Amino acid sequence: MAEDIEKIPPQNLEAEQSVLGAMLIDPDAIINVADILNETDFYKETHGFIFEAMTEVFDQHLPIDLLNISNRLLEKNQLELIGGRAYLSELTNIVPTASNVTSYAKIVQKKATLRRLLKAGNEITAIAYKEEEDPDGLLDLAEQTLFSVSQSHLQQNFTPITKVLSETFERIDELHRGDGSMRGIPTGFTDLDNLLSGLQKSDLVILAARPSVGKTTFALDIAREAAVKNKTKVGIFSLEMSKEQLVDRLLATQAGIDLWKMRTGKLSHGEGSDEFPRIGQAMGVLSEAPIFIDDTPMANIMQIRTKCRRLQTEHGLDLIIIDYLQLMEGRNSSAGENRVQEVSEISRGLKAVARELQVPVLALSQLSRAVETTKPAIPKLAHLRESGSIEQDADIVMFVYRKATDRNYQESELTPEEKNTAEIHIAKHRNGPTGVTQLFFDSARVSFKNLKNAPPPSQ
Repeated sequence: MAEDIEKIPPQNLEAEQSVLGAMLIDPDAIINVADILNETDFYKETHGFIFEAMTEVFDQHLPIDLLNISNRLLEKNQLELIGGRAYLSELTNIVPTASNVTSYAKIVQKKATLRRLLKAGNEITAIAYKEEEDPDGLLDLAEQTLFSVSQSHLQQNFTPITKVLSETFERIDELHRGDGSMRGIPTGFTDLDNLLSGLQKSDLVILAARPSVGKTTFALDIAREAAVKNKTKVGIFSLEMSKEQLVDRLLATQAGIDLWKMRTGKLSHGEGSDEFPRIGQAMGVLSEAPIFIDDTPMANIMQIRTKCRRLQTEHGLDLIIIDYLQLMEGRNSSAGENRVQEVSEISRGLKAVARELQVPVLALSQLSRAVETTKPAIPKLAHLRESGSIEQDADIVMFVYRKATDRNYQESELTPEEKNTAEIHIAKHRNGPTGVTQLFFDSARVSFKNLKNAPPPSQ
């Protein structure tokens, strides 16, 4: 008997009930737990049914209450399975407040992780006995057993054209009265803004380049310009670099100092040097900028969507930056889904986030090595890595090209101007013109600038 008790998988039914109860008494509680839990995290299957119904109601923009959850469970023939409306009412009496819902959710998540580890251990043990199989393939299969995610899909209703026409006229009238002023979020790059009229609400903007060309730098320049000068609220998801590395770059650019000197402690501090005062001034400016950084690796669409909704509710949100798309995980990566299909799902999800939150999403993307086989290695839409759907889902596709980083050219072949010149190729613009703009790239200060504002070379 004791042995049977010991074999009960890790679980905490009281924590599960507390999470569900908190979500019923506070409809906004889901914002705090949706990126922590999914329906498969619940040990009791019927608790998973309830949580799934809550996320579906939430995605339909309906309040999470007893009536809506009961109706949803009834539609799915699950209401009686979970214990009926009486059990839902019982859940609301379990917790007096929703203030601790995040703590409860983490307990449920922890137990679910332990159960998955137990299951994965059994599966990996079975895999290890397949001696005839290739070890690399077995390792990949073993890794796939350790990952499980889920994603809910946003549902939208029809909107009468009368309402859309009214909103469209108001927007056109506002633009006309503003003498054609910029409609979107300014990037700070004059020629680029003239082509795009800024970054527009609900647009998915893809910024792609080969490694070390400067796509992260370019995105941070846009974020800094928007947040510092216009107080645009920017959310940055950095899947590749830590928040400390991003802040180092922002600080060096804002202060106008050499990033490498700052990182290696080689800044001038003698008499007449102003580098340390400039850092202090830059820190003051950036501390007032509404920039929010999340450097959680291996994020998925559901997590990003939920975090963005929370940020929008708590602080406001005007621009989302993701660095970079290929580091995101898809819904079915644990099932060995084709990576092209996975990236296609991610790009569709990012477009859905942009539309739902009515903010531009600037997503950085890698390019395939095929671009390096051409001279000059100027990217084309076909070079977007791992998915043709990125091109389809994006409203704007921009490529960063620098001849100085083009492997087809030796340094001796470059003119002095070409060493510091970058080209931004707008290869797709759903609602406007395409074209090419030129910028100055300052590698020491880690920033792009308008050509007319190009600083003297760093010392």
